[in-house]
Amino acid sequence: MILFASLVFIAGYILITLEHHWKVNKSVTATALAAILWGGLALYGADHVLMEEEIFHLSAETFSLVVFLLSAMTLVEILVHYRFFDLLRVKLFSLGLQDTAQLVLISALAFILSAIIDNLTTTIVMVQIARRFFKGNNLLVAAAAIVVSANAGGAFSPVGDVTTIMLWLAGKFTAAEIILWGFLPSLAIYLVSLLFFVRQIKGDSSDDKPVTYEEVKLNGPEKLIIATTFASFALPPLAHLFGLPPFMGLMLGVGIVGLMVGWFANTAEQRESHLSMDIEKLLGKLDITSLLFFIGILFAVGALGFLGILDQISDMVFGDNPVDSRLIVGSVFLGVFSAILDNIPLTAAAIDIMQTTDFRLWVLLAICVGTGGSMLVIGSAAGVVAMGMVKELSFKQFLKIATIPAAVGYVAGIGVWYLQYLFF
Repeated sequence: MILFASLVFIAGYILITLEHHWKVNKSVTATALAAILWGGLALYGADHVLMEEEIFHLSAETFSLVVFLLSAMTLVEILVHYRFFDLLRVKLFSLGLQDTAQLVLISALAFILSAIIDNLTTTIVMVQIARRFFKGNNLLVAAAAIVVSANAGGAFSPVGDVTTIMLWLAGKFTAAEIILWGFLPSLAIYLVSLLFFVRQIKGDSSDDKPVTYEEVKLNGPEKLIIATTFASFALPPLAHLFGLPPFMGLMLGVGIVGLMVGWFANTAEQRESHLSMDIEKLLGKLDITSLLFFIGILFAVGALGFLGILDQISDMVFGDNPVDSRLIVGSVFLGVFSAILDNIPLTAAAIDIMQTTDFRLWVLLAICVGTGGSMLVIGSAAGVVAMGMVKELSFKQFLKIATIPAAVGYVAGIGVWYLQYLFF
């Protein structure tokens, strides 16, 4: 059964990478892959009670991530509807920035914001901005750079990535330790990869000249709604402080903003305004296919975890009672594996297998599994979301644009961590 599941997963993975040649949406392949793997387990005679428990646990985990994603996408669509990004584009256009300078600015914002509002939400927000600054090849480069930058920024924050949250809650390091020991390696990953991305910018995208400020001028209620929407992205960390899952914070934000929209729509003057926004039409703009792909991949990897394949990989990497050097090498290779397999179950397995109390090694693991997935577009949630938002960003395009920058940055980040490890 392990051989069957491994072969099926590899075959499904290949079909996903050949989506444009096969002419079948990747979400269809991913959901079918998950169903085949779990169906095979049921037919093989696996313990149905254990299967139900595992699927229930996996469903809860997937539900929380999907709700988080849906809520974040809804808030971003509200910002789009209220022309915030158009207004921001006008402001930035007035600076006279070319695409190279715009790439540096947007990627820097992605790196910083991801540590505060998490890498997934940051990717959604910054890709929305990038779509208004770049076109053609430059848009693909910008989207790829945002993915790598957001993953790098999220790796040094206790709430910047799902894996760092898992390790933080497991008591493997404190918030101060992950920030102090993870910041410089993450910064190195961002800066080194950015050098490669900048070189791929081809001139200027020659975007259409943005509308003037007067044409996107916002009234008081619109400004308040935009400010509240942005404030909503700060609610997930607060929810975590009160013992609630992060998606509860975003759900609260969506609810508050929705109530504000309804209130101001009823009290606004009778004139053409964005305050007459239709929530149903807004939700209709969300990319459901990318969510299906995300769900399918999580369940497919969950089936591998149920069979113990992920545990075997982690055990093969770390071994029994390993010395620090083996843990370091194992963490590095585990980060590389996270570009193919989801980093969440890999991290969960590593928490049980890695036998060490040295927080520095756990920080290394957080950096590796948090940024190693940047080497492939399906290696991180940020990459999956970016691929859904920018249709031209296929697996092949991302491989061509981002794999080498992300890999070189990954090596640089590990090198900086190792220097810290040696001298401090």
